[in-house]
Amino acid sequence: MDLEAQRAWSESHKALNNIILKPQEHSQAIQLFLSLHAWLHSPAVGDTDKPTLEELAVQNLDESTFRKYPVTLPNTKNSIAWHLWHITRIEDMTMNILVADGQQVLYAGNWFDKMNTGFSHSGNEMSEADIADLSSSIHFESLLAYRTAVGKQTRQIVSALEPGRFKEKVAPDRIKRLFDEHAVTQDASWLADYWSKKTVAGLMLMPATRHIFLHLKKCIHIKDKLNKPLKNPLQS
Repeated sequence: MDLEAQRAWSESHKALNNIILKPQEHSQAIQLFLSLHAWLHSPAVGDTDKPTLEELAVQNLDESTFRKYPVTLPNTKNSIAWHLWHITRIEDMTMNILVADGQQVLYAGNWFDKMNTGFSHSGNEMSEADIADLSSSIHFESLLAYRTAVGKQTRQIVSALEPGRFKEKVAPDRIKRLFDEHAVTQDASWLADYWSKKTVAGLMLMPATRHIFLHLKKCIHIKDKLNKPLKNPLQS
């Protein structure tokens, strides 16, 4: 993994944090967000020919590695399939419900059938049986297509935000929609409570950017560990 690119992204994210609540820096904040966000999705989302972190995460990713559950890493046992699903659902529900008060991408197309899943929630507090089910059944290419659709929609939403919107708190009726639409389960109500205290800026700085960054790094770590050649004891 390109550590220099990671450091540069993190520094730019800090810069966004410093200006996002300043109305006079509104246009610059949007452009910086779009740049940070583009690196977390396929090149088609940000319309770029530069390599992205998502590309690195899914490059040469075979089915068994994608679906492997549980995995043995210090900070996760969930599959790459789960991590990709989780970050996409979180972005979809926070941007489209909490920020835009619009329709989730998940319901704007035939995504349940395309992805071969009946799950609609974020994956937080998911049972081991359900994680195993999701990991074994979800369609890889369709999940990536869903990620692309969500990423593109996020960019439209953020680009249309007017000065002053970043300071707005999340409206209670939008938090209620998370439960009404089964985006967040009752067992994970703490997540909705956490978001209820956030501003639009807070949602842009975490669910739509840094949260994705952290989980894509986990995907890369999982892939690298599972694909690491086993040491031959006869050669040691």
